[in-house]
Parts: sequence; C-alpha cells; structure tokens
Amino acid sequence: MHNPAAPADEYEWPTCTACNKQLWDDEYQRQICRPCEDKTRNRLGELPDLFAQLNSTAALMRGASGGGAPTSGSKTPLIPPRLDVLNLVAAGGVAARLQAIEDSWRVALGRRIEHRTDRVRLFASWRSHPATAVPEHIAFLKINLQRAADSYESVAQDVEEIRRLHAECTAAVANERRPGRVQTGLCPIRIDGRLCRAQLTAVATNHRIRCGQCGTEWADLGAWRDLRQQQDAVLAEAAGVAA
Repeated sequence: MHNPAAPADEYEWPTCTACNKQLWDDEYQRQICRPCEDKTRNRLGELPDLFAQLNSTAALMRGASGGGAPTSGSKTPLIPPRLDVLNLVAAGGVAARLQAIEDSWRVALGRRIEHRTDRVRLFASWRSHPATAVPEHIAFLKINLQRAADSYESVAQDVEEIRRLHAECTAAVANERRPGRVQTGLCPIRIDGRLCRAQLTAVATNHRIRCGQCGTEWADLGAWRDLRQQQDAVLAEAAGVAA
C-alpha cells in the first residue's frame, strides 16, 4: 500500500499485482493498473463469440444431434473430435472456470452467490447449460471488473485465468481455420430411385456441404442434422435388407 510518510530508503512504490509495473499516482490504491483492467475487459468482451464458435463446432463433432450424443447407426461424427474444443465447451470447461471467478468476486465484494434450482436440487448453471451460463458469467464480471480491480486483493490471479481462457479459446478457434477437408459420409440422396452415394466432405469453419455429384446442399447446422438423419435412414435400410 502507498505510504508517502515512510522513509525514502524504505518506501517501495506500489506495483500492479498482475503485471508488476509501477502504478501511476492516480492508481496507487488499486490492485491492478488500468491497462491490465482494459485488456481483461477486452478479453471478456471477445469470449462469448469465441465460445459460441467452439460450441457450434462441438455440436458438429457430436454428430449434430439434439441431445449431444452421436445418432444411432452413424459410423463417424460429422467433424472429427478435438479434445481441446470439447473440453472448453463441456460442463467443466469455460463456464465452470468463469463461475469460479464470479463466485470469488461475489464473496470479496459482498455480493450474494446466486444458486440455481430446479425446485428439487441446487446446482451450478454450467452443469446443464454452459452455453447460457458463459454470457451470464461474463456480464457479471464486466460489470464488476472495476470494483475488483480497485479492491479485490486476489484479482491478479483471476485476471491471469481470464487471459488463459481467452488464449485457449483463441487458439482452438484458430486451429479450426486450418483443418484439411474431412469426409462426412456418403450422400443419401436418391436420383431416379438410386442412391447418389458420393463422398461428402466439409471443414469445421464452414457449415455448408455440397455434393459434387448430385449438387445437393446442406447449408447450416439444422441442415447438417437433416443430413445425418438421412444417412442414418440409409444405413438402417441397408441393415434391414442385409438381415
């Protein structure tokens, strides 16, 4: 803490607990400097879009089924699984790490910790709805960032955790932009009563699949679900004929 009354040879000018740079005169009572606060605010602002991209990709990796599990009969997921993406969007990923920060700030700033309930159990929102929980946690952290930067003694470790989260999500999204084209199963469209069966391919960053043989397109996530259902129907029909 700044103590101008201390002897000159004993006094150490206060530093930012996050970057260790000396604080300006108008910052000396703060825990972190304003540049670190601004960088953290910018990272928090970018996290929702990064998480949304990763969550969409994870849905495709799981076979784009509504329940998150691969559809019965499917031989391969639509996009090969990547553990970095799945770990970030899972119940214990980004949402859980953000909630841990929010809870510590609530305690430090005298705010009530919010409990979620289904009228039977208490639970953390990230356990069942990470995609909903992430923007909620970020909204709280952005609103309370300045207070935490001013007075929360352990804010530096949370600033570092936010930096790591942002870096992990940014890297995972960047890796999506450099994948090769991957196979996503055979075309299930019938032409004059015969299956097309051309090999379909896609990349994780583009939700559009176009069959090069019959020209059929699946342009978005909903259409990808339809594609998987059509492929499953063909597999089920073939299995029935074989039996």
